Amino acid sequence: MRIAIAQLPFPVGAIDANTRRIIDTIRRARDELGAELVVFPELAVTGYPPDDLLLRGDFLGAVERALAEIAAACTGITALVGAPLRRHGGVRNAAVALADGGEVAAAYKRCLPSYSVFDDNRHFVAGSEPCLLEVGGRRLGVTICEDIWAAEPAAEAAAAGAELLVSVNASPFHAGKPAEREAAAAARVAETGVPLLYANLVGGHDEVVYDGGSFGVAADGATAVRAPALTDGLYAVDWQGGTLDGPRAECAEGPGPVYRAVVRATADYVHGNGFSGVVLGLSGGVDSALTAAVASDALGSDQVLAVMMPTRYTADRSLADARATAETLGVAYRTIPVESLFDAYEQALAPLFGDRQADATEENIQARIRGNCLMALSNKLGLMLLAPGNKSELAVGYATLYGDMCGGFAPLKDVYKTDVYRLAEYRNSLGPAVPEAVMEREPTAELRADQRDQDTLPPYPVLDAVLRQYLEAEAAEAEIHAEGLEEAELSRVIRLLYRNEYKRRQAAPGVKVTRRAFGRDRRYPITSDWSGCQGCSR
Repeated sequence: MRIAIAQLPFPVGAIDANTRRIIDTIRRARDELGAELVVFPELAVTGYPPDDLLLRGDFLGAVERALAEIAAACTGITALVGAPLRRHGGVRNAAVALADGGEVAAAYKRCLPSYSVFDDNRHFVAGSEPCLLEVGGRRLGVTICEDIWAAEPAAEAAAAGAELLVSVNASPFHAGKPAEREAAAAARVAETGVPLLYANLVGGHDEVVYDGGSFGVAADGATAVRAPALTDGLYAVDWQGGTLDGPRAECAEGPGPVYRAVVRATADYVHGNGFSGVVLGLSGGVDSALTAAVASDALGSDQVLAVMMPTRYTADRSLADARATAETLGVAYRTIPVESLFDAYEQALAPLFGDRQADATEENIQARIRGNCLMALSNKLGLMLLAPGNKSELAVGYATLYGDMCGGFAPLKDVYKTDVYRLAEYRNSLGPAVPEAVMEREPTAELRADQRDQDTLPPYPVLDAVLRQYLEAEAAEAEIHAEGLEEAELSRVIRLLYRNEYKRRQAAPGVKVTRRAFGRDRRYPITSDWSGCQGCSR
Protein backbone atom coordinates (compact mmCIF):
# COMPACT_ATOMS: atom_id res chain seq x y z
CA MET A 1 0.00 0.00 0.00
CA ARG A 2 1.15 3.50 -0.76
CA ILE A 3 0.43 5.94 2.06
CA ALA A 4 0.92 9.71 1.86
CA ILE A 5 1.95 11.66 4.97
CA ALA A 6 0.69 15.25 4.94
CA GLN A 7 3.42 16.96 6.97
CA LEU A 8 1.94 20.42 6.63
CA PRO A 9 1.07 23.46 8.78
CA PHE A 10 -2.50 23.84 9.97
CA PRO A 11 -2.89 27.14 11.87
CA VAL A 12 -5.13 27.26 14.91
CA GLY A 13 -8.66 28.46 14.19
CA ALA A 14 -8.18 28.66 10.43
CA ILE A 15 -10.90 26.10 9.73
CA ASP A 16 -11.77 27.33 6.22
CA ALA A 17 -8.13 27.62 5.09
CA ASN A 18 -7.22 24.29 6.68
CA THR A 19 -10.18 22.61 4.97
CA ARG A 20 -9.05 23.92 1.58
CA ARG A 21 -5.52 22.69 2.24
CA ILE A 22 -6.75 19.26 3.32
CA ILE A 23 -8.93 18.86 0.22
CA ASP A 24 -6.13 19.98 -2.08
CA THR A 25 -3.73 17.58 -0.37
CA ILE A 26 -6.17 14.67 -0.68
CA ARG A 27 -6.37 15.24 -4.44
CA ARG A 28 -2.60 15.52 -4.77
CA ALA A 29 -2.05 12.34 -2.76
CA ARG A 30 -4.48 10.46 -5.00
CA ASP A 31 -3.63 11.95 -8.41
CA GLU A 32 0.10 12.68 -8.11
CA LEU A 33 1.31 10.02 -5.68
CA GLY A 34 -1.19 7.26 -6.33
CA ALA A 35 -1.78 6.83 -2.61
CA GLU A 36 -4.60 4.71 -1.20
CA LEU A 37 -4.43 6.50 2.15
CA VAL A 38 -3.38 10.04 3.15
CA VAL A 39 -2.65 10.75 6.82
CA PHE A 40 -3.00 14.22 8.34
CA PRO A 41 -1.70 15.46 11.71
CA GLU A 42 -3.60 15.66 14.97
CA LEU A 43 -6.48 18.20 14.88
CA ALA A 44 -5.54 19.26 11.33
CA VAL A 45 -8.97 20.82 10.79
CA THR A 46 -8.62 23.24 13.72
CA GLY A 47 -4.90 23.37 14.37
CA TYR A 48 -3.41 22.28 17.69
CA PRO A 49 -4.09 23.32 20.39
CA PRO A 50 -7.32 25.26 19.88
CA ASP A 51 -7.61 25.65 23.67
CA ASP A 52 -10.89 27.20 24.82
CA LEU A 53 -12.17 27.61 21.29
CA LEU A 54 -13.26 24.02 21.95
CA LEU A 55 -15.78 25.33 24.47
CA ARG A 56 -17.66 27.15 21.71
CA GLY A 57 -20.56 25.40 20.02
CA ASP A 58 -20.21 27.54 16.89
CA PHE A 59 -16.56 26.50 16.57
CA LEU A 60 -17.40 22.80 16.83
CA GLY A 61 -20.27 23.27 14.40
CA ALA A 62 -17.85 24.73 11.87
CA VAL A 63 -15.65 21.63 12.31
CA GLU A 64 -18.58 19.36 11.51
CA ARG A 65 -19.36 21.28 8.34
CA ALA A 66 -15.68 21.16 7.35
CA LEU A 67 -15.56 17.38 7.78
CA ALA A 68 -18.62 16.96 5.55
CA GLU A 69 -16.91 19.06 2.87
CA ILE A 70 -13.71 17.05 3.18
CA ALA A 71 -15.59 13.74 3.04
CA ALA A 72 -17.20 14.78 -0.24
CA ALA A 73 -13.72 15.13 -1.75
CA CYS A 74 -12.64 11.64 -0.67
CA THR A 75 -13.25 9.58 -3.80
CA GLY A 76 -10.77 6.90 -4.77
CA ILE A 77 -8.76 7.46 -1.58
CA THR A 78 -9.13 7.25 2.20
CA ALA A 79 -8.15 10.25 4.31
CA LEU A 80 -7.33 10.08 8.02
CA VAL A 81 -8.02 13.59 9.33
CA GLY A 82 -7.50 14.94 12.84
CA ALA A 83 -10.45 16.92 14.23
CA PRO A 84 -12.39 17.51 17.46
CA LEU A 85 -15.76 15.74 17.48
CA ARG A 86 -18.82 16.05 19.72
CA ARG A 87 -19.40 12.37 20.40
CA HIS A 88 -20.72 10.16 23.21
CA GLY A 89 -21.35 12.87 25.75
CA GLY A 90 -18.23 14.96 25.25
CA VAL A 91 -15.69 16.42 22.87
CA ARG A 92 -13.21 13.87 21.53
CA ASN A 93 -9.78 14.42 20.07
CA ALA A 94 -10.37 12.27 17.01
CA ALA A 95 -8.74 10.93 13.87
CA VAL A 96 -11.61 10.53 11.41
CA ALA A 97 -11.30 8.17 8.45
CA LEU A 98 -13.17 9.50 5.42
CA ALA A 99 -13.83 7.64 2.15
CA ASP A 100 -16.43 7.57 -0.62
CA GLY A 101 -18.10 10.72 0.66
CA GLY A 102 -18.55 9.68 4.30
CA GLU A 103 -17.01 8.62 7.59
CA VAL A 104 -15.83 5.00 7.78
CA ALA A 105 -14.11 4.99 11.19
CA ALA A 106 -13.02 7.26 14.01
CA ALA A 107 -10.25 6.86 16.57
CA TYR A 108 -10.46 8.77 19.86
CA LYS A 109 -7.32 9.82 21.70
CA ARG A 110 -7.00 7.63 24.76
CA CYS A 111 -4.09 9.15 26.68
CA LEU A 112 -4.82 12.82 27.37
CA PRO A 113 -1.68 14.71 28.43
CA SER A 114 -1.85 17.43 31.07
CA TYR A 115 1.79 18.31 31.56
CA SER A 116 4.35 20.60 29.93
CA VAL A 117 2.48 22.65 27.27
CA PHE A 118 -0.45 20.21 27.08
CA ASP A 119 -3.89 20.56 28.64
CA ASP A 120 -5.99 17.95 26.85
CA ASN A 121 -7.90 16.95 29.98
CA ARG A 122 -9.40 20.42 30.13
CA HIS A 123 -11.18 19.99 26.81
CA PHE A 124 -11.47 16.34 25.82
CA VAL A 125 -13.02 13.10 26.97
CA ALA A 126 -10.68 10.13 26.55
CA GLY A 127 -11.38 7.21 24.27
CA SER A 128 -11.27 3.68 25.65
CA GLU A 129 -11.22 1.27 22.70
CA PRO A 130 -8.73 0.55 19.91
CA CYS A 131 -9.66 1.72 16.42
CA LEU A 132 -9.06 -0.47 13.39
CA LEU A 133 -9.30 1.09 9.94
CA GLU A 134 -9.57 -1.17 6.91
CA VAL A 135 -8.07 0.13 3.67
CA GLY A 136 -7.73 -2.11 0.63
CA GLY A 137 -8.29 -5.21 2.74
CA ARG A 138 -5.50 -4.29 5.19
CA ARG A 139 -6.12 -3.52 8.87
CA LEU A 140 -4.54 -0.40 10.36
CA GLY A 141 -4.54 0.47 14.06
CA VAL A 142 -4.95 4.22 14.59
CA THR A 143 -3.49 6.03 17.61
CA ILE A 144 -3.22 9.73 18.40
CA CYS A 145 -0.03 11.40 19.65
CA GLU A 146 0.31 10.67 23.40
CA ASP A 147 -1.10 7.17 22.83
CA ILE A 148 2.23 5.82 21.58
CA TRP A 149 4.01 6.95 24.75
CA ALA A 150 2.06 4.27 26.62
CA ALA A 151 2.11 0.54 25.84
CA GLU A 152 -1.61 -0.29 26.02
CA PRO A 153 -3.12 1.47 22.97
CA ALA A 154 -0.62 -0.05 20.53
CA ALA A 155 -0.80 -3.48 22.19
CA GLU A 156 -4.59 -3.54 22.07
CA ALA A 157 -4.64 -2.44 18.43
CA ALA A 158 -2.20 -5.23 17.57
CA ALA A 159 -4.24 -7.76 19.51
CA ALA A 160 -7.32 -6.68 17.56
CA GLY A 161 -5.53 -7.52 14.32
CA ALA A 162 -3.71 -4.35 13.24
CA GLU A 163 -1.04 -5.00 10.61
CA LEU A 164 0.29 -1.43 10.72
CA LEU A 165 0.08 1.18 13.49
CA VAL A 166 -0.64 4.71 12.25
CA SER A 167 0.00 7.55 14.71
CA VAL A 168 -1.27 11.08 14.00
CA ASN A 169 0.51 13.78 15.98
CA ALA A 170 0.99 17.38 16.97
CA SER A 171 4.22 16.87 18.85
CA PRO A 172 6.14 20.09 19.62
CA PHE A 173 9.89 20.43 19.33
CA HIS A 174 12.53 20.74 21.95
CA ALA A 175 16.20 19.84 21.67
CA GLY A 176 16.50 16.05 21.58
CA LYS A 177 12.77 15.44 21.06
CA PRO A 178 13.01 13.76 17.61
CA ALA A 179 15.19 10.97 18.97
CA GLU A 180 12.86 10.54 21.96
CA ARG A 181 9.85 10.10 19.66
CA GLU A 182 11.59 7.50 17.55
CA ALA A 183 12.66 5.60 20.66
CA ALA A 184 9.07 5.53 21.95
CA ALA A 185 7.80 4.30 18.59
CA ALA A 186 10.51 1.63 18.41
CA ALA A 187 9.47 0.42 21.85
CA ARG A 188 5.86 -0.03 20.65
CA VAL A 189 7.05 -1.92 17.60
CA ALA A 190 9.26 -4.16 19.73
CA GLU A 191 6.31 -4.94 22.01
CA THR A 192 3.82 -5.66 19.23
CA GLY A 193 5.90 -6.80 16.26
CA VAL A 194 3.82 -4.40 14.13
CA PRO A 195 5.44 -1.61 12.07
CA LEU A 196 4.47 1.98 12.88
CA LEU A 197 3.99 5.11 10.77
CA TYR A 198 4.18 8.47 12.57
CA ALA A 199 2.77 11.64 10.95
CA ASN A 200 3.59 14.94 12.66
CA LEU A 201 2.46 18.54 12.34
CA VAL A 202 4.91 21.22 11.19
CA GLY A 203 4.98 24.97 11.87
CA GLY A 204 5.00 27.46 14.71
CA HIS A 205 2.08 28.30 16.98
CA ASP A 206 2.49 30.90 19.72
CA GLU A 207 5.05 29.43 22.16
CA VAL A 208 5.66 26.09 20.46
CA VAL A 209 6.95 24.94 17.10
CA TYR A 210 6.09 21.60 15.52
CA ASP A 211 9.05 20.19 13.66
CA GLY A 212 7.48 17.51 11.48
CA GLY A 213 10.14 14.85 11.15
CA SER A 214 7.45 12.26 10.37
CA PHE A 215 8.90 8.75 10.33
CA GLY A 216 8.24 5.05 10.04
CA VAL A 217 9.63 2.17 12.11
CA ALA A 218 9.77 -1.22 10.38
CA ALA A 219 8.89 -4.48 12.13
CA ASP A 220 12.57 -5.10 12.86
CA GLY A 221 12.69 -1.91 14.97
CA ALA A 222 14.74 0.17 12.55
CA THR A 223 13.68 3.66 11.51
CA ALA A 224 13.16 3.02 7.80
CA VAL A 225 11.46 6.30 6.83
CA ARG A 226 12.07 9.87 7.96
CA ALA A 227 10.73 13.06 6.43
CA PRO A 228 12.84 16.24 6.66
CA ALA A 229 12.39 18.25 9.84
CA LEU A 230 10.75 21.69 9.72
CA THR A 231 9.91 21.18 6.05
CA ASP A 232 6.42 21.23 4.62
CA GLY A 233 5.69 18.33 2.31
CA LEU A 234 3.52 15.47 1.15
CA TYR A 235 5.62 12.33 1.48
CA ALA A 236 4.90 8.93 -0.07
CA VAL A 237 5.58 5.81 2.02
CA ASP A 238 5.28 2.30 0.60
CA TRP A 239 4.22 -0.34 3.11
CA GLN A 240 4.58 -4.04 2.49
CA GLY A 241 4.36 -6.53 5.33
CA GLY A 242 6.80 -5.46 8.01
CA THR A 243 8.73 -3.07 5.76
CA LEU A 244 8.36 0.62 5.01
CA ASP A 245 10.07 2.59 2.25
CA GLY A 246 10.07 6.34 1.72
CA PRO A 247 12.09 9.51 2.45
CA ARG A 248 15.22 9.01 4.52
CA ALA A 249 16.26 12.38 5.91
CA GLU A 250 18.88 12.71 8.62
CA CYS A 251 17.86 12.99 12.29
CA ALA A 252 20.06 15.98 13.10
CA GLU A 253 21.16 17.00 16.59
CA GLY A 254 23.01 19.99 18.02
CA PRO A 255 22.42 23.71 17.42
CA GLY A 256 21.21 23.35 13.82
CA PRO A 257 17.70 22.02 14.60
CA VAL A 258 17.29 24.56 17.41
CA TYR A 259 18.25 27.47 15.18
CA ARG A 260 15.93 26.33 12.42
CA ALA A 261 13.12 25.86 14.93
CA VAL A 262 13.55 29.42 16.21
CA VAL A 263 13.56 30.77 12.65
CA ARG A 264 10.44 28.84 11.67
CA ALA A 265 8.61 29.85 14.85
CA THR A 266 9.48 33.52 14.32
CA ALA A 267 8.31 33.50 10.71
CA ASP A 268 5.03 31.76 11.51
CA TYR A 269 4.28 33.97 14.52
CA VAL A 270 4.96 37.24 12.69
CA HIS A 271 3.04 36.25 9.57
CA GLY A 272 0.29 34.52 11.55
CA ASN A 273 -0.42 37.75 13.40
CA GLY A 274 -0.72 39.83 10.26
CA PHE A 275 2.74 41.40 10.09
CA SER A 276 5.21 41.23 7.22
CA GLY A 277 8.21 42.85 8.91
CA VAL A 278 9.82 43.54 12.28
CA VAL A 279 11.74 46.21 14.16
CA LEU A 280 14.29 45.59 16.90
CA GLY A 281 16.87 47.42 18.93
CA LEU A 282 20.43 46.62 17.86
CA SER A 283 22.82 47.29 20.74
CA GLY A 284 26.08 45.86 19.49
CA GLY A 285 25.64 42.81 21.74
CA VAL A 286 25.27 39.18 20.78
CA ASP A 287 21.60 38.77 21.76
CA SER A 288 20.31 41.53 19.51
CA ALA A 289 22.70 40.48 16.73
CA LEU A 290 21.43 36.89 16.79
CA THR A 291 17.83 38.11 16.97
CA ALA A 292 18.47 40.21 13.87
CA ALA A 293 19.96 37.17 12.10
CA VAL A 294 16.92 35.05 13.02
CA ALA A 295 14.57 37.77 11.78
CA SER A 296 16.49 38.14 8.53
CA ASP A 297 16.43 34.39 7.89
CA ALA A 298 12.76 34.12 8.88
CA LEU A 299 11.36 37.08 6.96
CA GLY A 300 14.03 38.31 4.55
CA SER A 301 16.54 41.08 5.26
CA ASP A 302 14.30 43.62 3.51
CA GLN A 303 11.66 43.10 6.21
CA VAL A 304 13.91 43.95 9.18
CA LEU A 305 14.55 47.41 10.66
CA ALA A 306 17.37 47.57 13.23
CA VAL A 307 17.67 50.65 15.45
CA MET A 308 20.63 51.77 17.57
CA MET A 309 19.71 54.16 20.42
CA PRO A 310 22.88 55.47 22.09
CA THR A 311 23.17 57.32 25.40
CA ARG A 312 26.19 58.70 27.28
CA TYR A 313 27.14 55.14 28.26
CA THR A 314 27.18 53.70 24.75
CA ALA A 315 30.74 52.91 23.68
CA ASP A 316 32.04 53.73 20.21
CA ARG A 317 32.65 50.01 19.85
CA SER A 318 28.94 49.33 20.33
CA LEU A 319 28.05 51.78 17.56
CA ALA A 320 30.56 50.16 15.24
CA ASP A 321 29.49 46.60 16.09
CA ALA A 322 25.80 47.36 15.64
CA ARG A 323 26.41 48.93 12.24
CA ALA A 324 28.64 46.03 11.21
CA THR A 325 25.93 43.54 12.17
CA ALA A 326 23.31 45.39 10.16
CA GLU A 327 25.58 45.67 7.14
CA THR A 328 26.54 41.99 7.33
CA LEU A 329 22.89 40.95 7.39
CA GLY A 330 21.80 43.55 4.85
CA VAL A 331 19.02 44.90 7.08
CA ALA A 332 17.88 48.52 7.30
CA TYR A 333 19.71 50.41 10.05
CA ARG A 334 18.85 53.67 11.79
CA THR A 335 20.23 55.57 14.76
CA ILE A 336 18.04 57.46 17.24
CA PRO A 337 20.14 59.27 19.88
CA VAL A 338 18.16 59.21 23.15
CA GLU A 339 20.53 61.14 25.42
CA SER A 340 18.35 64.25 25.27
CA LEU A 341 15.31 62.20 26.31
CA PHE A 342 17.29 60.72 29.19
CA ASP A 343 18.29 64.24 30.27
CA ALA A 344 14.66 65.34 30.16
CA TYR A 345 13.59 62.44 32.38
CA GLU A 346 16.32 63.21 34.91
CA GLN A 347 15.36 66.87 35.03
CA ALA A 348 11.65 66.15 35.38
CA LEU A 349 12.19 63.62 38.17
CA ALA A 350 14.94 65.49 40.06
CA PRO A 351 12.58 67.34 42.43
CA LEU A 352 11.09 64.04 43.58
CA PHE A 353 14.31 62.03 43.57
CA GLY A 354 16.06 64.67 45.68
CA ASP A 355 19.61 63.80 46.72
CA ARG A 356 19.18 60.05 46.37
CA GLN A 357 22.08 58.36 44.61
CA ALA A 358 21.75 57.08 41.05
CA ASP A 359 20.97 53.36 40.93
CA ALA A 360 19.04 50.85 38.81
CA THR A 361 16.28 53.46 38.47
CA GLU A 362 18.32 55.51 36.01
CA GLU A 363 19.40 52.36 34.19
CA ASN A 364 15.79 51.30 33.75
CA ILE A 365 14.80 54.77 32.52
CA GLN A 366 17.20 54.38 29.59
CA ALA A 367 15.85 50.94 28.73
CA ARG A 368 12.27 52.19 28.92
CA ILE A 369 13.01 55.18 26.70
CA ARG A 370 14.36 52.76 24.11
CA GLY A 371 11.36 50.48 24.49
CA ASN A 372 9.02 53.46 24.03
CA CYS A 373 10.82 54.57 20.86
CA LEU A 374 10.71 51.07 19.42
CA MET A 375 7.02 50.69 20.22
CA ALA A 376 6.39 54.02 18.49
CA LEU A 377 8.15 52.73 15.37
CA SER A 378 6.17 49.50 15.60
CA ASN A 379 2.88 51.43 15.75
CA LYS A 380 3.72 53.97 13.06
CA LEU A 381 5.39 51.62 10.57
CA GLY A 382 3.23 48.54 11.16
CA LEU A 383 6.18 46.37 12.19
CA MET A 384 6.19 43.79 14.98
CA LEU A 385 8.73 44.58 17.69
CA LEU A 386 11.04 41.70 18.58
CA ALA A 387 12.42 41.48 22.12
CA PRO A 388 16.03 40.20 22.15
CA GLY A 389 16.22 38.81 25.70
CA ASN A 390 17.47 35.30 26.48
CA LYS A 391 16.36 32.70 29.01
CA SER A 392 19.24 33.27 31.44
CA GLU A 393 18.42 36.96 31.83
CA LEU A 394 14.69 36.37 32.06
CA ALA A 395 15.20 33.69 34.71
CA VAL A 396 16.88 36.05 37.17
CA GLY A 397 15.15 39.28 36.15
CA TYR A 398 18.18 40.83 34.45
CA ALA A 399 15.83 42.60 32.06
CA THR A 400 13.79 45.80 32.28
CA LEU A 401 10.03 45.52 32.36
CA TYR A 402 8.58 47.89 29.72
CA GLY A 403 12.12 48.39 28.45
CA ASP A 404 14.14 45.73 26.65
CA MET A 405 11.30 43.31 27.44
CA CYS A 406 8.96 45.25 25.13
CA GLY A 407 7.87 43.32 22.09
CA GLY A 408 5.35 41.11 20.38
CA PHE A 409 7.66 38.09 20.21
CA ALA A 410 10.94 37.05 21.84
CA PRO A 411 12.75 34.54 19.59
CA LEU A 412 15.46 33.75 22.18
CA LYS A 413 13.19 33.57 25.22
CA ASP A 414 13.96 29.88 25.77
CA VAL A 415 17.64 30.05 24.74
CA TYR A 416 20.22 30.16 27.52
CA LYS A 417 22.96 32.76 27.15
CA THR A 418 25.64 30.13 26.55
CA ASP A 419 23.44 28.66 23.82
CA VAL A 420 23.06 32.10 22.24
CA TYR A 421 26.76 31.90 21.43
CA ARG A 422 26.41 28.35 20.10
CA LEU A 423 23.54 29.36 17.84
CA ALA A 424 25.48 32.39 16.63
CA GLU A 425 28.46 30.17 15.81
CA TYR A 426 26.17 27.79 13.96
CA ARG A 427 24.59 30.62 12.00
CA ASN A 428 28.03 31.95 11.09
CA SER A 429 28.95 28.50 9.78
CA LEU A 430 26.22 28.97 7.16
CA GLY A 431 27.44 32.42 6.14
CA PRO A 432 28.42 35.74 7.73
CA ALA A 433 25.85 36.94 10.25
CA VAL A 434 27.15 37.87 13.73
CA PRO A 435 30.51 39.72 13.50
CA GLU A 436 33.41 38.17 15.36
CA ALA A 437 33.88 41.39 17.34
CA VAL A 438 30.38 40.95 18.76
CA MET A 439 31.05 37.32 19.65
CA GLU A 440 34.27 38.17 21.48
CA ARG A 441 32.95 41.06 23.54
CA GLU A 442 32.18 40.66 27.25
CA PRO A 443 28.42 41.02 27.83
CA THR A 444 27.29 44.43 29.06
CA ALA A 445 23.97 46.26 29.28
CA GLU A 446 25.77 49.65 28.96
CA LEU A 447 23.35 51.41 31.29
CA ARG A 448 26.07 52.81 33.56
CA ALA A 449 29.79 53.46 33.26
CA ASP A 450 32.02 50.39 32.80
CA GLN A 451 29.13 48.01 33.39
CA ARG A 452 29.51 44.26 32.92
CA ASP A 453 26.84 41.58 33.30
CA GLN A 454 29.24 39.68 35.53
CA ASP A 455 29.16 42.54 38.05
CA THR A 456 25.59 41.50 38.87
CA LEU A 457 25.36 37.86 37.81
CA PRO A 458 27.56 34.77 38.08
CA PRO A 459 29.47 33.99 34.88
CA TYR A 460 26.96 32.74 32.34
CA PRO A 461 28.38 29.19 32.09
CA VAL A 462 27.92 28.85 35.86
CA LEU A 463 24.51 30.54 35.90
CA ASP A 464 23.24 28.38 33.05
CA ALA A 465 24.45 25.22 34.76
CA VAL A 466 22.38 26.16 37.81
CA LEU A 467 19.32 27.07 35.76
CA ARG A 468 19.41 23.86 33.74
CA GLN A 469 19.46 21.78 36.92
CA TYR A 470 16.84 23.79 38.77
CA LEU A 471 14.44 24.51 35.90
CA GLU A 472 14.68 21.41 33.76
CA ALA A 473 15.69 18.70 36.22
CA GLU A 474 13.65 20.21 39.10
CA ALA A 475 16.66 19.66 41.36
CA ALA A 476 16.55 20.97 44.93
CA GLU A 477 19.17 23.52 45.90
CA ALA A 478 21.07 20.95 47.93
CA GLU A 479 21.34 18.73 44.84
CA ILE A 480 22.74 21.38 42.51
CA HIS A 481 26.37 21.26 41.54
CA ALA A 482 27.73 24.63 40.42
CA GLU A 483 31.50 24.67 40.33
CA GLY A 484 32.93 27.99 41.49
CA LEU A 485 29.65 29.27 42.95
CA GLU A 486 29.40 29.86 46.69
CA GLU A 487 26.37 28.59 48.57
CA ALA A 488 25.11 32.10 49.33
CA GLU A 489 25.31 33.06 45.68
CA LEU A 490 23.49 29.90 44.63
CA SER A 491 20.69 30.74 47.06
CA ARG A 492 20.54 34.27 45.66
CA VAL A 493 20.13 32.96 42.10
CA ILE A 494 17.26 30.72 43.15
CA ARG A 495 15.57 33.56 45.05
CA LEU A 496 15.90 35.78 41.98
CA LEU A 497 14.22 33.10 39.90
CA TYR A 498 11.14 33.12 42.15
CA ARG A 499 11.08 36.89 42.69
CA ASN A 500 10.93 37.62 38.97
CA GLU A 501 7.92 35.51 38.05
CA TYR A 502 5.91 38.75 37.81
CA LYS A 503 8.22 39.98 35.04
CA ARG A 504 7.96 36.77 33.07
CA ARG A 505 4.15 36.93 33.21
CA GLN A 506 4.40 40.24 31.35
CA ALA A 507 7.06 39.15 28.88
CA ALA A 508 6.50 38.64 25.17
CA PRO A 509 5.82 35.06 24.08
CA GLY A 510 8.75 33.10 22.72
CA VAL A 511 9.27 29.66 21.27
CA LYS A 512 9.98 26.60 23.42
CA VAL A 513 13.25 24.83 22.47
CA THR A 514 14.24 23.28 25.83
CA ARG A 515 12.51 20.68 27.97
CA ARG A 516 11.08 23.32 30.31
CA ALA A 517 10.25 26.75 28.97
CA PHE A 518 8.83 29.75 30.80
CA GLY A 519 5.16 30.47 30.15
CA ARG A 520 2.68 27.73 29.32
CA ASP A 521 5.29 25.05 30.03
CA ARG A 522 6.21 26.20 33.56
CA ARG A 523 3.38 27.53 35.72
CA TYR A 524 4.45 29.03 39.03
CA PRO A 525 2.63 31.51 41.31
CA ILE A 526 3.65 35.16 41.33
CA THR A 527 2.85 35.66 45.02
CA SER A 528 4.36 32.91 47.15
CA ASP A 529 6.38 32.53 50.34
CA TRP A 530 8.29 29.63 48.79
CA SER A 531 11.78 30.72 47.79
CA GLY A 532 13.21 27.32 46.95
CA CYS A 533 15.54 27.41 49.94
CA GLN A 534 13.33 26.23 52.84
CA GLY A 535 14.29 22.93 54.36
CA CYS A 536 17.59 22.97 52.53
CA SER A 537 20.60 21.32 54.14
CA ARG A 538 22.89 24.13 53.04
